[in-house]
Amino acid sequence: MSIVGDQFARVALSVLVFDRTGSPAWTALTYGLTFLPDLVGGPLLSGLADRHPRRGLMVTVDLTRMLLVAAMAVPGAPLWVVCVLLVAVQLIGAPANAARGALLPAVLGEDHYPAGQAVMQTVTQAAMVLGFAGGGALVATIGTSGVLLADAGTFLLSATLVWWLVRPRPVPEADGPSGSAARRTWWTDLTHGAGLVWTDLRLRALVLFACASGFYIAGEALAVPYADALGGGAVLVGFMFAAYAAGAAAGMLLVARLPLPARLRLLSPLALGACVPLVVCFTDPHLVLVVLLFVASGAGSAYQVIASTSFVLAVPDERRGQAFGLAVTALRVAQGLGVMLAGLAAEVAAPHQVVGSAGLLGVLAVLAIGWTWRTAGGHAHTLNASRA
Repeated sequence: MSIVGDQFARVALSVLVFDRTGSPAWTALTYGLTFLPDLVGGPLLSGLADRHPRRGLMVTVDLTRMLLVAAMAVPGAPLWVVCVLLVAVQLIGAPANAARGALLPAVLGEDHYPAGQAVMQTVTQAAMVLGFAGGGALVATIGTSGVLLADAGTFLLSATLVWWLVRPRPVPEADGPSGSAARRTWWTDLTHGAGLVWTDLRLRALVLFACASGFYIAGEALAVPYADALGGGAVLVGFMFAAYAAGAAAGMLLVARLPLPARLRLLSPLALGACVPLVVCFTDPHLVLVVLLFVASGAGSAYQVIASTSFVLAVPDERRGQAFGLAVTALRVAQGLGVMLAGLAAEVAAPHQVVGSAGLLGVLAVLAIGWTWRTAGGHAHTLNASRA
């Protein structure tokens, strides 16, 4: 529910900034603000998910974000105030996202976790389709302030559902030099989590696969000016956003049905499939083909469910919150930088040229990451489910 509201807000803010400034760069920079705060929140705040009850943390964060988004909806609020509130919303979301990512294996058990994570990400993408497709129509109907209030309401509903339906679980016991959760600090969580990820080549390769999304996200980043160049309005923007999410949802459903060895073998090819369709945008295709290319790119991005489940299961439960937060930090920073660089490039080049260039750079990056993955033995049939 909160993801639906978030996409409402992303469409509303993109339209709001583009209407006020007429600048693709400012529009993309504002969109990028929904990603970059993880540079701070991921490393410094994700460890809270390993030191506090995860259900309570998720509820507290959702209620706080409800208040902040409601403040963004005040009519006539200066853009700088909206941007500050947007950063705050994203910043405090880091520990909630880490808690959710770490809690899912405990709910399902490690045997069922990969399929469950695929279902979770499929539902997430379906929610993004609904939010993006409906967001454009809502902006046209009730305006940006109304859409932001709807987003605030979804945070309240999310908090209520988590409190009602998720049973409380104790804080995971920690072994090793950092001791119990009571003796752990953000510094010990950060250093141990970073050391765990940095010293394992497979984990590093999985994080790099996640970061490849910083290339193919260019299509989303430039959806507003791209739609404008194609002669569309707010409704068209929503459907361009939704095209990628629809492809991702379909791809994840198919990936979830495959056995583990097949999923691991498809990791690199699917990552390439997320980037290759965007290269076709160099030809400045018609709107219908652009939407289909975005759908194909989204389908390729289903490799993210393979990378994320392999990563989480390779980390012990008492470190999953921090490690997950670090991985998400790298992912979000890569996406945020990709969004902003695409916007800046669109100031001097046509949107279709920027999207095509991003796709080509993504292909080159994925080829290099795939070589690292094979060197680390990641093409083997299994990854260790936990480490000492």
